[in-house]
Amino acid sequence: MSALERLAATIAARKSASADDSWTAKLLSKGPEKCAEKFGEEAIEAIIAAVKNDKAELTAEAADVLYHLLVMLAARDVELADVLAELERREGKSGIEEKAARPKA
Repeated sequence: MSALERLAATIAARKSASADDSWTAKLLSKGPEKCAEKFGEEAIEAIIAAVKNDKAELTAEAADVLYHLLVMLAARDVELADVLAELERREGKSGIEEKAARPKA
């Protein structure tokens, strides 16, 4: 099991924890919209670190982005395994080919 999979499992376990005892439970208790907002904030911070070419800061912010992505997924009951399966499905295809194959909205 990878670190990302262990983190996803911990987040899933925190869904039933008390918001007083767990930051993750507290965040999840605020609803999917707040989880999405936090993910967006962390993504922006990662972008800023990348633009500044600050490798240490980008590394830390990237970890925050991954954590908040997993929290957002958990808030909407999307399993990491499903995201990983989608990545595997796309593996070996060009980005142009994959995008062209998506259903039109």
